[in-house]
Amino acid sequence: MTNTMSPAAAPAVAAPRMGASAWGRIAICIAIALPAVVFRIGGFAPNPVVDLLVFGGAVVAASFLLAWAAEAAQKDIAGALAIAILALIAVLPEYAVDLYYAFRSGYDPSYEQFAAANMTGSNRLLLGFGWPLVVIISLLVARRFVRTGALPESATKVLELSRSSRLDIGFLALLAIVAFLIPLMGSIPMWFGFVLLAAFVWYLWRASKVADGDDEDEEIVGMAGNIASMPQRARRWTIAALFVVAAAVILSSAEPFADALVQSGSALGIDSYFLVQWLAPLATEAPEFIVAALFALRGMGGAAIGTLIASKVNQWSLLVGSLPIAHVLGGGTTGGLPLDGRQIEEFMLTASQTVLGVAIIIALRFHRWSAIALAALFAVQFFVTDTNGRWVLSIVHLVAALVVLWVNRRDVLPTLAAPFRRPSSPALRD
Repeated sequence: MTNTMSPAAAPAVAAPRMGASAWGRIAICIAIALPAVVFRIGGFAPNPVVDLLVFGGAVVAASFLLAWAAEAAQKDIAGALAIAILALIAVLPEYAVDLYYAFRSGYDPSYEQFAAANMTGSNRLLLGFGWPLVVIISLLVARRFVRTGALPESATKVLELSRSSRLDIGFLALLAIVAFLIPLMGSIPMWFGFVLLAAFVWYLWRASKVADGDDEDEEIVGMAGNIASMPQRARRWTIAALFVVAAAVILSSAEPFADALVQSGSALGIDSYFLVQWLAPLATEAPEFIVAALFALRGMGGAAIGTLIASKVNQWSLLVGSLPIAHVLGGGTTGGLPLDGRQIEEFMLTASQTVLGVAIIIALRFHRWSAIALAALFAVQFFVTDTNGRWVLSIVHLVAALVVLWVNRRDVLPTLAAPFRRPSSPALRD
């Protein structure tokens, strides 16, 4: 029998709604951030350690809200505009803290060391811990598909990167080479900051061309997927509200959180430099690591590592380029952000680690043992606390990088040329 039911008579399909558990997670984040708002409005500062816990918890909670909203917003914003907006939003927690240190260093020289410390710590944490984490998870997840015959045995040993990743790797390679100018100059001059900011704009433009033409839409999963599944109007209002709330919490908490880190070091007998370099980045990068890990757990290892590679590009361009500008706005000299001996060593170690990371992925393959080696070298630096040790570790990274680059020498020139090729050029995808 032919179905003659008219469209008007057809049963209506209810629009998907976000579940109570998802709203509960948002409520938990807001509850964690609320004490910081009360402290800030009331001017409470009972103790540096208490301040650290209250404002640090608020930054972490707001970072999760920001990460969920930014990922869900991809459903409504397309093209270059999405890339530009989401790139800036995603880095807000980390940059708010680091730029405060740079700004304050303009009128308080004792804070000059902390701006560079926070940047080098977050940069090395991302590559030394984040990259190996998602690779190992991806390879473990691949075992399920190997058992069913969907993937070859090699999928449990090597993570294949998408061909479009060559553009990001090319930009990261160029930025890593340029980064060695910082320890050579002994500072981050204003002109150098503007060069890096221009590189960031160039990167966004090139990435937008690849995204518009070559990349397929990626699945939005987890909490972001719950938000994205809402009806259009409700989704947009929810995303806008999360952006506003998260940004307000982060911007209001960044200054007391940053100051509490420095003061807590003295109160607890811990090196303040150590807390600024590692605890602050761990708090601000936690949501990004968790999102990448969720991608890897769902068998989307390429998307997971691609996200973290793009974050490295953002750090070496937008973040480093903004530091001398913030320093000058805070009252510093127009010469830029000065670096002491330790900062020079830290930048050298960070740049050499980045070169090794590029060498490992330049062939668009991330081996299991490479991930383990990166993580091991990252762990070693916590036991290397003197000048000679940091220089030796930098040399170890560079020597290892040269060996790996020689093995993958056929991929060096195509990768370095990728940022300069036309977006439609097939060489970008080779």
